[in-house]
Amino acid sequence: MFPKPTLILFATLLTVCSPADALWPQPRNLQTGSTALRLSGGFDITISGSVHNAPSDLHAAVLSTQNFVKTDKLGRLVVGRGSVDAQAVSKAKSLSKLTLSLSQGATAHSITSEAQKAIEDRDEAYTLTVPSDGSGATLTASSTLGLYRGLTTFSQLVYYNDGTTYILNAPIHIQDSPAYPYRGFMLDTSRNFFPVSDIKRTLDAMSWVKINQFHWHVVDSQSFPLQVPGFTDLASKAAYDSSSVYSPSDVADIVSYAGARGIDVMVEIDTPGHTSAISKAHPEHIACAEATPWATFANEPPAGQLRLASSETTKYTAGLLAAVAKMFPSTLFSTGGDELNTNCYAADANTQEDLVSTGQTLEQALNVFTQTTHKAIIAEGKTPVVWEEMVLVHNVTLESDTLVLVWISSDDVKAVAEKGFKLIHAASDYFYLDCGGGGWVGANPDGNSWCDPFKTWQKSYSFDPTANLTAAEAKLVMGGQHLLWTEQSGPQNLDPIVWPRAASSAELFWSGPGGNVSEALPRLHDVAYRMRQRGVQAISLQPEWCALRPGVCDLTA
Repeated sequence: MFPKPTLILFATLLTVCSPADALWPQPRNLQTGSTALRLSGGFDITISGSVHNAPSDLHAAVLSTQNFVKTDKLGRLVVGRGSVDAQAVSKAKSLSKLTLSLSQGATAHSITSEAQKAIEDRDEAYTLTVPSDGSGATLTASSTLGLYRGLTTFSQLVYYNDGTTYILNAPIHIQDSPAYPYRGFMLDTSRNFFPVSDIKRTLDAMSWVKINQFHWHVVDSQSFPLQVPGFTDLASKAAYDSSSVYSPSDVADIVSYAGARGIDVMVEIDTPGHTSAISKAHPEHIACAEATPWATFANEPPAGQLRLASSETTKYTAGLLAAVAKMFPSTLFSTGGDELNTNCYAADANTQEDLVSTGQTLEQALNVFTQTTHKAIIAEGKTPVVWEEMVLVHNVTLESDTLVLVWISSDDVKAVAEKGFKLIHAASDYFYLDCGGGGWVGANPDGNSWCDPFKTWQKSYSFDPTANLTAAEAKLVMGGQHLLWTEQSGPQNLDPIVWPRAASSAELFWSGPGGNVSEALPRLHDVAYRMRQRGVQAISLQPEWCALRPGVCDLTA
């Protein structure tokens, strides 16, 4: 990872929380002054002529940023809102343009193609300068992806009051790049279905805080909403209904929409567990399908797992994963591998017969299944991603470049790193957004969620990605993500359960650890208020009285 961010703040700040200090994620190098600038009525964002053949998604990003500048109309979060700035702004010089340019020798590839590179090959660095004399602001980068990140930052500098759009604390100079290459968000669309419009709105919000990886847990035991060419019977028989499906054109739309916003889409087809839905189309491939009592055979209902000891099931699964891989341009593909229930296989006559006929143990059969299915996606140019059990619980052979999602506990990170695998932080004790919602299983009035308590933004923000790791092990940390499992979530509560909490990991893995929650809170208020201005219903973190008075509502105030 890169060093912790360096913040150079000079001159007298206008208020307790400087506007340039309201950026999220916090730039890793920031210099500010004390001069106000009004944006002219004809303020324009232009692409330098040196950016030959600027791609269409860069032009779209420019138009989108110009729209935010005009329509956000966010009053600063101070007592009196923007009125406190009126005098300074009335005397301010006018800023008329922001010019984008690529570094000498750089080629203007699409934002999408840059975002879909292997995670360690993505270049998101940028330099943003806003002079105090009204001369043009400049944004430079070595990639269009870096330009996109810089546009996001610029839009956060802008405030509104009484018909005037303005920036405070010029001159502003920012040199910025992420501490970690993977900054993600996972959404489960199997337990409850989310229309494409909800996913797109989520991608918008992700892009505003520089999250660059959408982990799409698209199918599970409850439903199979993904229409896969060559395997269309799965969605037709295992989706909740004909309207609750993602067609190949929907997938292409989501992938394109994400890419234009600097986000790569990693699909997950969890195997061999969490596959009960497949039994609706192919009961021959699923052991203990919807068996009861479900708690004996699965972590949650309905029970059902792929018959991993069957050569036919293994061949079928490899073909399915290869077909799905063709739908997604990402270099990453998650095959899951969590919560395998051995009772299910012990009770399944077909599995036991297959084990006897091949002379294999269950673990040996799992190894064959895993290697075969992983070879299928590797042949499609994918790097496998697995949940931690595939490294810490099961004795399977994985490719050395396999990425491991550590989810059960942050205490497991060390053990994964010791085995030499690159890892992604996804620990339930810090990053699970569904925790603390109460039990959802019926006939259990005193039930709580298994991962209580509720994980506040402060909890995730305080996470140390390299705790207890050696210097060599720390280099294996690729980043991390928040996750939303949707047993109790749907389109109705998507925005408030995710935002602005998920922004906390976005800053953690962009700016680096060690941030102060008291300093961060005013900036996160700003994120939530700006999101609401843009149509994302982020929750309030405190009473507005507190939001307008940074620090006054701290426990020690």
